[in-house]
Amino acid sequence: MTQQTGPDQLAFQQYRSLIFSVAYRILGTAADAEDAVQDTWLKWSAADRSHVADPKSYLTRIVSNLAMERLRSTRHKRETYVGPWLPEPILTGPDTADDVATADSVSMALLVVLETLSPLERAVFVLKEVFAFSHAEIAEAVERSEAAVRQAAHRAREHVQARRPRFAADRARQRDVTERFFAAATGGDINTLMELLSPDVTLWTDGGGKVRQALEPVVGSKTVGRWFAALRTATYQGIEPEQMRAELTWINGSAGMIFRGPDRVIATLTLDVDPEGRISTIHNVANPDKLHAVAAGTRYF
Repeated sequence: MTQQTGPDQLAFQQYRSLIFSVAYRILGTAADAEDAVQDTWLKWSAADRSHVADPKSYLTRIVSNLAMERLRSTRHKRETYVGPWLPEPILTGPDTADDVATADSVSMALLVVLETLSPLERAVFVLKEVFAFSHAEIAEAVERSEAAVRQAAHRAREHVQARRPRFAADRARQRDVTERFFAAATGGDINTLMELLSPDVTLWTDGGGKVRQALEPVVGSKTVGRWFAALRTATYQGIEPEQMRAELTWINGSAGMIFRGPDRVIATLTLDVDPEGRISTIHNVANPDKLHAVAAGTRYF
């Protein structure tokens, strides 16, 4: 049995990172992506591979279809979610941040936009724009005609271009702004905090109904500034301010923050920066169901 399964495991492990990468970008959650990876292994190990000439394409086809199927099944839950639904944050490394294409493809900003695509459009966009698969390869992977894939790719590209931020700050500037924001927020420096925020900054908070968070976007520098200024004085999720720790790290390809209590991760924070170097969007994930990967310290990219 070991001799039979050894080569199969080797081939699967060779492309495991790719399989997870595809699944995470299609699904937007590490937990669902890990489930898709496991289901891909089960299908791969049970399949007749004697006619599989290209394991990479075969495994991509399996995981793409599994991810689309799972996305369709979770759509209703996401549409009826309590408050804004944000992607599950993942820890990344500084090398990922230096790789602009990879960092952008796992950024909160892009993943939020991808949530507005249909499962097919999302899968096609990920395979074409992120992994540079040809239309013919994608057609085989998602089991659609090449013409249908071309149409889906065109719709997805136009949709993403119309909705994603017009400007992406370079990583050094984004890191600098995040560090300054971190110092101001944790130090109670409301003046610097206000200087860093764009006048029409938007704060999105995801508590999923599990913890108390804003159920609508918080808009405007004064309102958002007050929200963060309260961190030093207000009890949060039963944790006193003096018990809370904050740290800078790499989240979804850019600098971000983790907030911890004595025994758990309580939230993550990532920032988008505009051309003037001010914070335009803040994504705050506090739903405990979405913090397992961060709490475990797992780095995916």
